[in-house]
Amino acid sequence: MTALETATASVSFDGENLTLADVRRVAEDSAPCSVAPEVLAKAAVRRRQFEEVVHSGAAIYGVTTGYGEMIYMQVEPSKEVELQTNLIRSHSAGVGPLFAEDEARAIVAARLNALSRGYSAVRPEILERLALYLNLGITPAIPEIGSLGASGDLATLSHIAATVIGEGYVLRNGNRIPTEVVLREQGIEPLEPRFKEGLAMINGTSGMTGLGSLVVSRGLDQLHQAEIVAALVLEALRCSTSPFLAEGHELARPHQGQIDSAANLRTLLADSRLVVDHSSLRDQVEGERIGDEVTRTNVYLQKAYSLRAIPQVLGAVRDTLTSAASSLTTELNSATDNPLFFEGQEVFHGGNYHGQPIAFAMDFTTIALTQLGVLSERRSNRLLNRHLSYGLPEFLVAGDPGLNSGFAGAQYPATALIAENRTIGPASIQSVPSNGDNQDIVSMGLIAARNARRVLNNNTKILALELLAAAQAVDLSGRREGLSTAGAATYEKVRSLAPTLDRDRYMSDELELVASAVERGEFLEAVKSAGVELR
Repeated sequence: MTALETATASVSFDGENLTLADVRRVAEDSAPCSVAPEVLAKAAVRRRQFEEVVHSGAAIYGVTTGYGEMIYMQVEPSKEVELQTNLIRSHSAGVGPLFAEDEARAIVAARLNALSRGYSAVRPEILERLALYLNLGITPAIPEIGSLGASGDLATLSHIAATVIGEGYVLRNGNRIPTEVVLREQGIEPLEPRFKEGLAMINGTSGMTGLGSLVVSRGLDQLHQAEIVAALVLEALRCSTSPFLAEGHELARPHQGQIDSAANLRTLLADSRLVVDHSSLRDQVEGERIGDEVTRTNVYLQKAYSLRAIPQVLGAVRDTLTSAASSLTTELNSATDNPLFFEGQEVFHGGNYHGQPIAFAMDFTTIALTQLGVLSERRSNRLLNRHLSYGLPEFLVAGDPGLNSGFAGAQYPATALIAENRTIGPASIQSVPSNGDNQDIVSMGLIAARNARRVLNNNTKILALELLAAAQAVDLSGRREGLSTAGAATYEKVRSLAPTLDRDRYMSDELELVASAVERGEFLEAVKSAGVELR
């Protein structure tokens, strides 16, 4: 299947098999969506059974009672639509900037799949409506701030539910417009929420899970691009390949992420004529000197940690992201509202809405991505510092140092962003009681996901500096012809965005341009297009 066919292939929601890649295709590529027929049939059966339980007189939270601290207040079943509608309206109280359209679509997709699991007992019409919104590009306008991540992402998901009942706002060209206007244009009638449906739509972890799915999936792409630029730096500095030998990872310290990162570096450097191995080191460097005092023989043997320990650091990042992806995949295919209905069983009044697993996963993602940025910035610094760059000129100035400052100014944003990333502390331990102390311990999972997204975005600028500096180092060393296939593809991609820095010029635009290419995964695509496949 081609990349285009993969992007446009339909995503079927069945509550059991949704992947991070599926969420990304729905969010980014507007892949067609459908709800499996058997899921709709099961939903209809479960709904009838659930209504029988309600009409039997059983006390059910949020169906025959009030919400939260008001659970002791009984509500007549005849008030079902009013009770559910009021819940949606009262919790549509998010504030701040709106999630981007792809992020909002990811959140809708996550909620649709959670409800498709079948235990939420919503009517098939609710599932079909969310799928219809995704297919027609009707995207709820969702404010970013308001979720505590404990009784689910209540505020976040209420802004989705509000559009289902014809209220609130949707996005058009990045701006919010009243939902009723769009539904009228499309000839769509709003739905009235029946028993439990308002609660089912807003009570769950789909905000943090949808956003987190995008962040972690994109983080894995960023990780690959960090390996790609690291390999180019290794070539520019003529490093040894010894630290990446398979035996040192697969036999001595078999963390899977470390093994994979080392393997990727071997693949990226496979046909390079610049890097060296120890077996051929003496013949290659006999008599060669750097400056006036250090022979290459010495510096090849023990490079700095930012060059030698790349698999150990990025491998740990990979393992952390892989673990987060596993948690998110489980959560995507879970029923996370309350109460839940199981055929022939007592109604389950529990706490599946609590986002602690995802809050932890996203905090760990934030930490891992922060370290990815630190490693990149340290390699950039090594390229720019003449005392550490093995003979390259200070700040990679092409000519007239002093008159020209080269990359001196371009380093500052990367350094600032490292410091900024380090200020972003864990959200998952920041519980603040709310809701009359009914929600007395909360996860802040959506904040954790937003934090991870912030670091991910900051890293694109940090990696942009390293890419530009690595390409400049190749130019100044005069070794472009010796680059590996992957190195040449990476170098040419940089040069398609920014020319060699032959004299000082305005740098902000090209840093942003390269950062945008990193964000879109273009360096990973460039290497793939050159025939280099990474793990």
